[in-house]
Amino acid sequence: MLEIAIWLSETKWSIALHESLYMYPWIESAHVLSICFFIGILLFVDLRLMGVAFTKLPISEMNKKVLPWSLFGFGLMALTGFLLFYAIPVRSYQNIFFRFKVILILFAGLNAFLFHRQMKLEGMNWDEGKSIPKSVHLKAAASLVIWSGVIISGRMIAYNWFDCDRQPQPEWVNWAAGCIVDLNQMGGLDGI
Repeated sequence: MLEIAIWLSETKWSIALHESLYMYPWIESAHVLSICFFIGILLFVDLRLMGVAFTKLPISEMNKKVLPWSLFGFGLMALTGFLLFYAIPVRSYQNIFFRFKVILILFAGLNAFLFHRQMKLEGMNWDEGKSIPKSVHLKAAASLVIWSGVIISGRMIAYNWFDCDRQPQPEWVNWAAGCIVDLNQMGGLDGI
């Protein structure tokens, strides 16, 4: 994977995007705004599924109205996130927080898949006055926790505490970030 990141970093579009005075900040701003848009909708849905807010609104009606908007927000968030990765692929790939963020996004996707599968099977019952199952409450709460972790991890990507070019690092950091440490270039430092 590192080879792919290196190859991407050497493409003219990646270099142009990274060195652009205006495009990178615009994409980064669009990414933050799309996160706000997506998470705002997700918060609305998850609070309803937890039975905390909007309890008079039928879940199937809410889902019909907001699902297209949440998919749009997620798509925009994913597109701008990919462009941010494309601008600095090696640094992103070797960033512990980026890796953690990707893992959390995969968990969020699994959680969403499980929820939508359950809703397809049982969702109409929830509109007919039957209470929402506890498993749905847990999926909604997990969604909020996981996406909060995604946001925090994403914010931490900007800090270079564990970057591979900041050596020496503990072994676990080099392993988690996929750093390739050449001891000859570092003067044979002990303790790594």
